Amino acid sequence: MYDFDKIIDRSNTDAYKLDLRERYFGTDDVIPLWVADMDFAAPPEVQKDIQNRAAHEVYGYTIRKEDFANSIVDWCNYKHNWNVDASWIEYSPGVVPALAFSVLAFSEPGDGVIINTPVYPPFYSVIADNDRKIIKSKLVKVNGRFEIDFEKFEEQASNPKTKIFILCSPHNPVGRVWSKDELLKIDEICRKHNVLVLADEIHSDLALFGHTHIPFASVSEGAAQNCISFMAPSKTFNIAGFSTSYVVSANEELLNGYKKTQNRLQLHMGHLFSGVALMSAYNKGREWLKELRAYLEANVLFIEEFLKDNLPEIKFDRPEATYLIWIDFSAWKMNQKDLKEFMIHKAKVGLNDGMTFGSEGRGYLRLNIASPQSVIEKALKQILEAKKELE
Repeated sequence: MYDFDKIIDRSNTDAYKLDLRERYFGTDDVIPLWVADMDFAAPPEVQKDIQNRAAHEVYGYTIRKEDFANSIVDWCNYKHNWNVDASWIEYSPGVVPALAFSVLAFSEPGDGVIINTPVYPPFYSVIADNDRKIIKSKLVKVNGRFEIDFEKFEEQASNPKTKIFILCSPHNPVGRVWSKDELLKIDEICRKHNVLVLADEIHSDLALFGHTHIPFASVSEGAAQNCISFMAPSKTFNIAGFSTSYVVSANEELLNGYKKTQNRLQLHMGHLFSGVALMSAYNKGREWLKELRAYLEANVLFIEEFLKDNLPEIKFDRPEATYLIWIDFSAWKMNQKDLKEFMIHKAKVGLNDGMTFGSEGRGYLRLNIASPQSVIEKALKQILEAKKELE
């Protein structure tokens, strides 16, 4: 029903992933498969509702009425079997800003914040730029799968200066969907040592291959009381440009603490189209999302088969969620600089440098698969041909 094979020209739209290629890669002559948005059209229903609102001549201040929170309540129940009360919800202008507000609200300069590395680069920024200490809880490979080193994690959480753990769930870039047992272990450790959990669940709607995302706050009443959850329709429906997200907490004190900081910074008003986009996506985008997930799975399987047949030394774990693949190029025995230079100037493909996710990303590049399969195929063929030229 929806055409995810369609090539959409995003030039002249001030698109981050196109117009910043020169700055990031040193050239704009690369296929851009880096920034985590999609090259697919947003659901037609969302387009129509945005266009209808835009047709009104006045673009003044707006408010979010009950329908905004109610659509979130309905979505959390439908998608995640999570019963959320409307009173637990607060708008935010984006997940990363909301994480920064929370770090400011619930810690002091010099306090420690744990993150599971390698991880989404802004996690480092919201900690370091606010004079908090980054505590790296490195993910470990167990039987070919990234897992949390809980012994080390508890050691870090037990430090009295450790105040917050930022949970990336599902995890970007390694694509893990954390199991209930893993989430319960996180809950147990963090409550034992009075560490607040900030659960970034922006990719939660994009669980793949039969995996099911479990909201951290849903695993126990204790977890719900020691957690702020961060969610958004932006990754799910390719509407990140509307800067629309929200926080959820059953703990009134935590929610009020969050609100106080956001309001103090005067960032609580929101975008004219943000509520329209969120409600339209959540209320009308369900079938579109089903087809999107099937297309993303097909792209993953296509990449697996291509690499198996042509570049078997390149490895990646099949993502349990997200439209991002964390690819291990270490078999090529290139240093990171040479790997990047090869990809940019020889293969002419723009991927994220694994080192931007932390030192644990050495030898890795991140590939965004949310593009038409023909684009993915072209990029893979360019990598293959460039590699052949080196041999």
